[in-house]
Amino acid sequence: MASLSVKPGQRFTLPDWQNNSILISADAEQQRYNSHHIRQEGRALRNETGNQARWDEHNSRTHLKDRIACVDKWREALARCLTEIDLEIDALTKVKEAAENAIQAKNLCLDVAIECLTLRESRRDIDVVRDPVEEELLREVQVIEKTKKELQQRVDDAFRQLCLLKEARQQVISDHKHKVEALELDRQCMSFNPTSGNISFKVNPTRIPDGSTALSEWEQNSRCNKERAEAEIKASVDLRGAITLSIAQTNNELDAQRIATEFALRKRMRDMEAALNELRWQEQNTLDEIAEMEEEIRQLEEDIRKRTLDLKVAHTRLETRTYRPHIELCRDQAQYGLTDEVQQLEGIIRALQQKRTESQDALDALYRQLHRIRTDIGYKTNSLQLDNKCMDTRRKLVVSVEKFEPEVDAVNRTRDLPRKSQLEL
Repeated sequence: MASLSVKPGQRFTLPDWQNNSILISADAEQQRYNSHHIRQEGRALRNETGNQARWDEHNSRTHLKDRIACVDKWREALARCLTEIDLEIDALTKVKEAAENAIQAKNLCLDVAIECLTLRESRRDIDVVRDPVEEELLREVQVIEKTKKELQQRVDDAFRQLCLLKEARQQVISDHKHKVEALELDRQCMSFNPTSGNISFKVNPTRIPDGSTALSEWEQNSRCNKERAEAEIKASVDLRGAITLSIAQTNNELDAQRIATEFALRKRMRDMEAALNELRWQEQNTLDEIAEMEEEIRQLEEDIRKRTLDLKVAHTRLETRTYRPHIELCRDQAQYGLTDEVQQLEGIIRALQQKRTESQDALDALYRQLHRIRTDIGYKTNSLQLDNKCMDTRRKLVVSVEKFEPEVDAVNRTRDLPRKSQLEL
């Protein structure tokens, strides 16, 4: 018969087997419970961290959008400010050039005034007088030099203001450029997402970079740049108005002085012509008087000749009667009459000779006076020709060389400038 083989080893009891099954079931349930709890906690953590991450990312994106909007607003403000600065620089440059042209135009006026003074230095003798024309010409030179100095000061002010505008413009350009770069970087940050190919871990990304500034400092810097540019623009607008007004005022002042000078010059020419007419009248009258005086001298000489012949006759009669013989040589009435006649004739001849001498002296004086009149006519004719040359020289100023019409300001910040009619000569 076959025998039953028993597996050697420890034998467990049925309660042990039942307890082992119960223990396994209990452990399985505990593990499942623990696993479920962990799963619930993990799901809650995933939900919480996912929501937090999405919120943080949304918050960061919102902050980026706000920052982009803020920087873009400042960029637009700086861009407008830059446009205004460029327009103002162009407008101030044109006004500065107009002032320089006005100074150049004053050089012509100064040359004309000096040329007139130089021409009038050629006057001779008594005509070299300090008359109102010379005073007005000297005053005109002073007015021109004063206006040139004032305009040159305005040009220097415009040059300094242009330097300040360009300096402010450079700061605005630099600030605008930095903001454009910052906008590009922030917009690039906005474009990043988890699927972007250029994202990676960085070394110490939360560090504070060197040169970082506070938000208030950043905003204050932008505001200062903008306010400084606006202040320089306002100062430039005021200066342009002052320059334009100075050009108009100097032109008006010079025009008034020029009118006064030409009025004095014309009056002087009229006076000179009147004096010339008077001298020519005197010359003609003197010539007439000389002719009459020469005729009178000839008449006197003729009378002297006749009275001399009469005297010769009387002398001859007296001398002839001295040859009467003896008793006939008596002092009769004829002798007395001839003696009285000789004395009368000698007195007449002396008076006629004296009158002839006086007449000759008067004739010589008339000739001297005629020479003086003709010399003075020559002086005054020369002076009148010089004044006519001055008038011809001043005709260069008839064409307005200082006409100024300011350009239309594209920035629309012009002041109450003089009208065009006030700026023309």
